[in-house]
Amino acid sequence: VFFFQAEDGIRDVERSRGLGDVYKRQGINAEYMGLEKFMVSISPIHGGLVFADEKSEEEKQITRKPGEKDPNVLFNPTPCTLGFEERLALVKMVGDEILVEQNLIELLKNKQQFVCYDGFEPSGRMHIAQGIFKKLNVNRMTRAGGIFTFWIADWFAMLNHKMGGDITKIQTLGKYFIEIWKACGMDLKNVKFLWASEEINKNAVTYWPRVLDIAMRNNLTRITKCCQIMGRKEQDTLFASQIFYPCMQCSDIFHLKADVCQLGLDQRKVNVLAIEYCDMIGKTPKPVIVSHHMILGLQQDPNSSEPMKMSKSNPDAAIFMEDSCEQVASKIKKAYCPPGIVKLNPILEYVKYLILPSFDEMIVERKPEHGGNSSYKNYEALEKDYVSGALHPGDLKPAVIKYVNMLLEPVRQHFKNDEYARNLLQQVDQLRIQQEQEKAKEKEKAKAKEKAEKEKEQVKEKEPVKEEKKASAQNFKFLKIYSKKKKKKKK
Repeated sequence: VFFFQAEDGIRDVERSRGLGDVYKRQGINAEYMGLEKFMVSISPIHGGLVFADEKSEEEKQITRKPGEKDPNVLFNPTPCTLGFEERLALVKMVGDEILVEQNLIELLKNKQQFVCYDGFEPSGRMHIAQGIFKKLNVNRMTRAGGIFTFWIADWFAMLNHKMGGDITKIQTLGKYFIEIWKACGMDLKNVKFLWASEEINKNAVTYWPRVLDIAMRNNLTRITKCCQIMGRKEQDTLFASQIFYPCMQCSDIFHLKADVCQLGLDQRKVNVLAIEYCDMIGKTPKPVIVSHHMILGLQQDPNSSEPMKMSKSNPDAAIFMEDSCEQVASKIKKAYCPPGIVKLNPILEYVKYLILPSFDEMIVERKPEHGGNSSYKNYEALEKDYVSGALHPGDLKPAVIKYVNMLLEPVRQHFKNDEYARNLLQQVDQLRIQQEQEKAKEKEKAKAKEKAEKEKEQVKEKEPVKEEKKASAQNFKFLKIYSKKKKKKKK
């Protein structure tokens, strides 16, 4: 792969004299950069990158290894037969917030089928909210008439420095995510998986001008407000790639022709940016934003009013989709669950958002002397008993352990019995071990750096003392000499 630089920086097709001897060539190790699958040809006229439209569709696809599965083999959209009220109720079950509800009503009345979009960065392991909760929400949206597009944001993960920016590792994780959703019961007839890297390359002519237009119409302050979508804070030091990221995610919505953006509340700011962009360019109808709830992490700080979300960096904060029965039990036993308290209670959230929507009823088993078994078919009844004290955390937690394990068992069996999935999981486990080792090295480096800085500070603190002693010694010497001279004068 070569980068070419034209004489005098000329890039104009008419004025450029061609490559020949007036161009400098610099070889780039594309494999090292993780770009070998996406680099394309260099124009012999102006020296810029040209996307290879002449390639066949097979050549444009991400290369699949022998035995690798087509993620869209089950994609076969089926018409929605439900009435308007049922469809609206299903979408409302998904959305903690809907922007704007009236637009949603008009959409459902005018379209029996609509395009729904969610994007995800393949990074690390998948926790239960990304797995079971996402499956529940996708199935509700597809039942309501949604054709769900999953945007596998491999380039976005690279821009956000996930997996060290290694595109091969990122794509391995993307395939692992798809296998989990297949195993946990997602309605794949109405779900299509698209790799961002493939789609952007195939549609570069329309994709990048929109990205640039969004960037030109928004100042840096507005874009950095969106950095929450990457798991960053506004005050964080951002790379240039992370500034570009929100402009691209905003562009995705229009590239995919999404009628509905169905992402979490943590993605709200960039979705609102898309609505604002519609106002700027006069586009109607605007996409409807259906933002789902963010399930709490298992560990919460009772002295803080701020909820702690599920975190992949803290293994005890979330249940992961391939966790063993023993790991599930251990995490839930340690989870924050104060008696009678609903606020910031992750165990109650697991019941409300994961267990009761997945099963017809939830049975809490208790000894006869403790009141016997209780059966719950809706969350409100369970919460009422919990607040009153009729249901104790010591009884609720074992039931939650039981039902969570039931939810995860099909996934465990899939990764145990399916050879392709099993090999993928082994690769993911290896990547996790590598990450842990790298983090350990980084911690050691940070400790060594901190120690060196402390030693420097200690040296600096000692230096003034040395200077004072030196000055004091010099003063004493001067006084001694002065005293001797004075005595001589007296004599």
